[in-house]
Amino acid sequence: MSTDSDLIKLYSARILALAADMPHTDRLAHPDASARRRSPLCGSTVTVDLMVRGDVITAFGQEVRACALGQAAASVVGANIIGQTAAMVQAAGDALLAMLRDGGPPPATPFDGLSVLIPAREHKNRHASIMLTFDATLDALAQAQAQAQAQAQAQAQALEQAQAQEQAQAQEQAQEKGQARAAG
Repeated sequence: MSTDSDLIKLYSARILALAADMPHTDRLAHPDASARRRSPLCGSTVTVDLMVRGDVITAFGQEVRACALGQAAASVVGANIIGQTAAMVQAAGDALLAMLRDGGPPPATPFDGLSVLIPAREHKNRHASIMLTFDATLDALAQAQAQAQAQAQAQAQALEQAQAQEQAQAQEQAQEKGQARAAG
C-alpha cells in the first residue's frame, strides 16, 4: 500500500512541471497518421497525429487526457519526438517499459528525461498511463508505414499498366506499319 511519502515522491515538482508545460498539444490539421490509445484501468487517453517523411517523424501533435504521470511522459516524448525514426521510438518505449516493470535504466538520449518517472516503478497501476504516448505514436507510425506501402504498391501497379499500354501501342503501330508496307 502506498504511503503519503510515496505519493509525494511520485508527484514531484519536476513531474508536475513537465505535466504543466507539455509541447505539441495542438492536433495536426492534415496528419499522415493518427492514433488514439486509452488505458482501461484509469481512463487516461492520448491521441497522436504524425507527419512522416520516409521513416522520420517531421511533425507531431498530441491531445493528452491523463494523470500528471501520463502528462509528464507525454511532455518528454513531445519535446524529443520530431526527427526520430520508428526504430528509435520503439527502442525508447521498450526502455521505458523495462525501466518501469523490471527496474531497468531510463531510456537513452533524447528520451532520458523520462528518468523522472522512476518513482512510478512501484505503482504498477500507473504504468499504462505513462506508456500511452509511446503506444499511440507507434500505432500511428505503423499506420503511416502501411499507407506508404499501399501507396507505393498502387504507384507500381499504375506504372506497370502504363508500360503495358505503351508496349501494346508500340506493337499495334508496328503491325500497322507492317501492313501498310505489305499493301503498298
